[in-house]
Amino acid sequence: MVISNLLDIIRLLFVREKKPFLRLRAILGFYPHDIHPYRQALIHKSMAYHEQSKEKKEGDNTAPQKYWQAKRQQKKQQPSKQQQPTTQQSLYINNERLEFLGDAVLGAIVSDILYQHYGKKQEGFLSTLKSKLICRATLNHVAIQLGLDQLIRHAGAVTTGHNSFMSGNAFEALIGAIYIDRGYDYCYHFLSKKVFGQIIDIEKVEKQEQNYKSRIIEWCQKHQYKFAFTQKSAQNQENGSIPFFRSTVLIEGVPCGTGYGYSKKESDQSAAQQAYTRIKRDKDLKKGIAKAAALPRTTEGE
Repeated sequence: MVISNLLDIIRLLFVREKKPFLRLRAILGFYPHDIHPYRQALIHKSMAYHEQSKEKKEGDNTAPQKYWQAKRQQKKQQPSKQQQPTTQQSLYINNERLEFLGDAVLGAIVSDILYQHYGKKQEGFLSTLKSKLICRATLNHVAIQLGLDQLIRHAGAVTTGHNSFMSGNAFEALIGAIYIDRGYDYCYHFLSKKVFGQIIDIEKVEKQEQNYKSRIIEWCQKHQYKFAFTQKSAQNQENGSIPFFRSTVLIEGVPCGTGYGYSKKESDQSAAQQAYTRIKRDKDLKKGIAKAAALPRTTEGE
């Protein structure tokens, strides 16, 4: 790998646009051979919607201009024939395909790392820990620590809003780009040395509680409390086109936690985490729940 990096440094001397290579070198720890998949990995799908809506408003008068701009850009960058996009793809390309590939590669490598790290643990333990390491919250954290959130190209989509998946998705797409550009070994080295070596502590993640909804259910069953998770659609102020949900945890009718997410499952978990934290720390809340439970229960329909 040392020799390969020396050759890459020499090759970089003949590259006209050095800044993207240097920026990626700071993130990855090595120079990319082909910059194109990395650029694609940082293009959010909202860019396509943005371009499409612009064309609708302008009556598609700019399409010929974009065609020749895309042609000139392709000629200047001189990508390989195998990776040359069609004209339509060059206008509306995004990172979803790379995200799909990166998700599979990431899952395989994390499984490999855990298999080697925990030689005596059973499948159930490894599966649970793997799900913690590749969950959206963890991937978003990694992407932000790497600085990917500052490089993503988007068109008004959520970047700092509650529970945004944009950064985590871009990280998966980045893994896909590394796999295409350098192969499995470089993906493994990047994840094991850069991510799990510097950003994520596997031992700490192992001890973290994730399924707060199960914890809430177990606690309620232990004390014989009635509970409910209610959901409703919430308005997304930053991008109304993305589904958004608001969940509330009710224990004996007492609101204990509220959470938001881009799926009902995510909003339930967020609400359950808040409720679980409050129950552990707030004695008055527990007294209020116990008091509500002691009240005569009404039958349904009354």
